[in-house]
Amino acid sequence: VLVESHGEKDDSNEGTVVDFRGNPVDKSKTGGWLAAGLILGSELSERICVMGISMNLVTYLVGDLHISAAKSATIVTNFMGALNLLGLLGGFLADAKLGRYLTVALSASITALGVILLTLATTIPSMRPPYCDDYRRKHHECIEANGRQLALLYAALYTTALGGGGIKSNVSGFGSDQFDVADPKEEKAMIFFFNRFYFGISLGSLFAVIVLVYIQDNVGRGWGYGISAVTMVIAVAVLICGTPWYRFKKPQGSPLTIVWRVLLLALKKKNQPYPSHPSLLNDYDNRKVPYTPRFKFLDKAAILDDNCAANAEKNNTWLVSTVTHVEEVKMVIKLLPIWSTCILFWTIYSQMTTFTVEQATIMHRKIGSFVIPAGSFSAFLIISILLFTSLNEKVFVPLARKITHNPQGITSLQRIGIGLVFSVAAMVGAAIIEKERREIAVEKEVKISAFWLLVQFFLVGAGEAFAYVGQLEFFIREAPDRMKSMSTGLFLSTISMGFFVSSLLVSIVDHVTNRNWLRNNLNKGKLNNFYWLLAVLGFLNFLVFLILASRHQYKIQLPIEPESGEKELKGLNGETIQDMEKKASLQAVGEVEP
Repeated sequence: VLVESHGEKDDSNEGTVVDFRGNPVDKSKTGGWLAAGLILGSELSERICVMGISMNLVTYLVGDLHISAAKSATIVTNFMGALNLLGLLGGFLADAKLGRYLTVALSASITALGVILLTLATTIPSMRPPYCDDYRRKHHECIEANGRQLALLYAALYTTALGGGGIKSNVSGFGSDQFDVADPKEEKAMIFFFNRFYFGISLGSLFAVIVLVYIQDNVGRGWGYGISAVTMVIAVAVLICGTPWYRFKKPQGSPLTIVWRVLLLALKKKNQPYPSHPSLLNDYDNRKVPYTPRFKFLDKAAILDDNCAANAEKNNTWLVSTVTHVEEVKMVIKLLPIWSTCILFWTIYSQMTTFTVEQATIMHRKIGSFVIPAGSFSAFLIISILLFTSLNEKVFVPLARKITHNPQGITSLQRIGIGLVFSVAAMVGAAIIEKERREIAVEKEVKISAFWLLVQFFLVGAGEAFAYVGQLEFFIREAPDRMKSMSTGLFLSTISMGFFVSSLLVSIVDHVTNRNWLRNNLNKGKLNNFYWLLAVLGFLNFLVFLILASRHQYKIQLPIEPESGEKELKGLNGETIQDMEKKASLQAVGEVEP
């Protein structure tokens, strides 16, 4: 058995790393970049499939299924929202029962099935309404696809979303499991893992928006989606073949159970007085993480009442929590404020897959006699991501290290903040360009070059290079170790909520403006006003982020095992756990003082 499930795990099993036979790992034969590379093949293929779908789906919905622009945009953003939201389910299953390896393997197989169904949905003639010529389209006489025709399409999209969510929430965590942060050499490799991980999957995105989008538009949708399905099947085979080289961390029980149990016990014991010192809390001496004074009301879950002490039931986690579990729940709660401010970035990003592609369809896209597919302009988004991801690793991070003397160079929150600034700038540029495009199209009946869209693609891509890596690193590093997959799912839920917020905003704006802003014919609408709205919301969100980020206390990285004879755990910087707890306590006090 590769990964065993034991339900609720004892804390002594935390961090247990084994090979595929269940034996302690041989670091010379397992893990490292080889294992991580084989694992990331699944995410590379998932990105090829999802980007190949999302970046060009709106043109199929509008052009072939004759669905309105606003409704098509909502279908795309709901699909992407569901995919990332299902990452929470994938993370939960991995942490609680299946382990990351089995979850990634099963999810990749489901994704392959979904893309095969999508190939059928776009190939079978009866799954599309009758062809609509330019005359009928101009007079709004096209027949929209009916429910029966959309049924297979929806089934394919949400099957793909189910599998994609499982891959996304686990593949980065499983990849990072291949490095031992206690080993200086492997920790150094780990610093670059997230950057290279994102660089690699961006190459897959680039292939999707250039090659697959062109095939979809000029050869056939079936061929484009069929190639995606084949790459996913190959990725599953590669993942399974690499099994002997992986390091596996055993699942340690449902992290959600720990969360709600601590909250329930804290509420149940709300009337009990706090102990005179935190050391009187249950299992304080055996804590795996430092005690912190933040969210002190949760400490009540670890209060040993007379009944528990008398009956020696301090190990019964349904009656009293441990300090370790309470502190892990505090870590999760500390993530939520930053989580909330990450959502709007992805709302802005979602416009690159919907309205920006729609803009490209009515702009000049020719180079000589060659017409660039509207969806392929997303390639410039990916190129921008690749450029700034490379600059991060080769220029920005090394330079920041020299200036700050911080091994990370740029902290995860600083990355997120830079990404938010780029996203606001992108919407300002998009609004200005769309206003000029519409005025020239209406007054002079001239199509301006679609290459003007590079401004918003470039700025959003630069923002994503910072924000995606920053958010992924933040949620994985700052979450408890036992909840690594669920925390990745929490990160993906920000992307999900961003797409859902986009759908909600489109619906609200459509209703409030009587469909004057977002029309099928963009020349008769006011899309630039919608972009200005996003710019204003993005700026306000950035101000809130600055306030929350300035108050965030990074997770104290523990611990190196104590040397024999020592009674004090020591952190990575040589401080004792007690020293670090004292420092955290002083920081917390400083925040509430005037």
